[in-house]
Amino acid sequence: MKRFAFKMHLKPGCEQEYERRHAALWPELKKQIKDGGIANYSIYWDRDTNILFAYQEIEGEQSSQDMGADETTQRWWAYMRDIMDTNPDNSPVTTPLQEVFHLD
Repeated sequence: MKRFAFKMHLKPGCEQEYERRHAALWPELKKQIKDGGIANYSIYWDRDTNILFAYQEIEGEQSSQDMGADETTQRWWAYMRDIMDTNPDNSPVTTPLQEVFHLD
């Protein structure tokens, strides 16, 4: 299992909507994420900067951010583009983070 972390940016004033949408995450997207070998997926929000910090454990080399070829992921990204910084393909702008310490 590989640990993977990245950050994204939430647009100001969209905090409650972001939480609402994730509380109702589509079942087909949950299944796709799990079937893709992604587990222990968490997203944290830094209120001071509106930075979202995401952590997930993955089997293989693909993270949730590499699932863009899937139609369900494409719909989710389009659904979220109004409240996050996104790329031209609607994927969230993400910055991978380098792990500098881990303790089991």
